[in-house]
Amino acid sequence: MESSSSARVLVVAHKTAATKPLLDAVAERARRGPCEFTLLMPAARHGLEKLASSDHEGAEETRSALAEALPALSRAAGSPVEGILGDTDPVAAVQDAINLRGFDEVIVSTLSARLSRWLRLDLPSKVSGMGLPVTTVTPKDVQHTVHA
Repeated sequence: MESSSSARVLVVAHKTAATKPLLDAVAERARRGPCEFTLLMPAARHGLEKLASSDHEGAEETRSALAEALPALSRAAGSPVEGILGDTDPVAAVQDAINLRGFDEVIVSTLSARLSRWLRLDLPSKVSGMGLPVTTVTPKDVQHTVHA
């Protein structure tokens, strides 16, 4: 088990959960010092499915994606990564995770700026506003935003 001095890092991702940029960012963070990672995956909801399908269907899709991503993230972290399913609203999902479990920092992994709904929602800034340092990982680069 990790010591109590380990930083608790919340990784927020969905479609990018097992991509090279995120795996590299997790590996780099693990090299910087003791930490424990938790992958938060907001539940999937698509277009009209928000109205037509049950919450169960979106949750099942997300559970499957979560299970597929955890082994690669665990290898990158060098230790087991816990996975949790969140609300369909990514801001609410992050807030719930922080309030219920407590974290020291957050890594937000998104699609490219052209495709990312999370960037259009300004998720990294909203998470930073929750009082934690945030690293944003996109397919093209890694940006660091530190909340003072």
